[in-house]
Amino acid sequence: MILRASFSFFAILILARIIGKKQVSQLTFFHYVTGITFGSIAAEVSTQVETPFLDGMVSLIVWAALTIIVSYISFRSSKARILFDDKPSIVINNGVILNNELRKARLHPDELAMLLREQSIFSFDEVLYAVFETNGELSVLKKPLARTATKEDVSVSAPAPQYFPLELISDGKIIQKNLTDLQLTEDWLRKKLAKKNIHEIDKVYYAQILENGSLYISIKNASPPS
Repeated sequence: MILRASFSFFAILILARIIGKKQVSQLTFFHYVTGITFGSIAAEVSTQVETPFLDGMVSLIVWAALTIIVSYISFRSSKARILFDDKPSIVINNGVILNNELRKARLHPDELAMLLREQSIFSFDEVLYAVFETNGELSVLKKPLARTATKEDVSVSAPAPQYFPLELISDGKIIQKNLTDLQLTEDWLRKKLAKKNIHEIDKVYYAQILENGSLYISIKNASPPS
């Protein structure tokens, strides 16, 4: 058992060096699955004595070889790279949420909001462009006003925010809990929408209340402003 574990350890170490290295944050879905499978095979070889050792080593080598071949093809061909790793998706274009791109990426607006919060962005209104990368991370370009000096930078006292930015509408449905938490009503929300000539809730893909009480609104299938 010790001998099998030792051979498996050094085999996976050597093969991993041959395959190449990437930071975990840079791994695409393909590389992530490959790494998990690679480790599972090595664990099987080192712990399951009923598995022939030679067969396990051959499986590791074949899997590593296939991974190298696929990586090489992806490196040489952009079409193959898209096939194996997919391609980045622009999910916010000129401040507009592209719900079709979110659907293709199987990304819910709540998850998009979470990815923005991880970058200390709490309002969709701050975002000019957002790209959902193949490694699952979000790249964001803020609007010019959001990138200029803050009031703290120029020693101007900022007013306290009236509200914590929360979603009020998601995919055409009102989030009643958030309205209740904010001590707001559905009637208030409908009046806000009516001021922007929006009279049907199901036409709204996403709506978020901003710190000053105004709304960020993204209409379903909206085209980015030119």
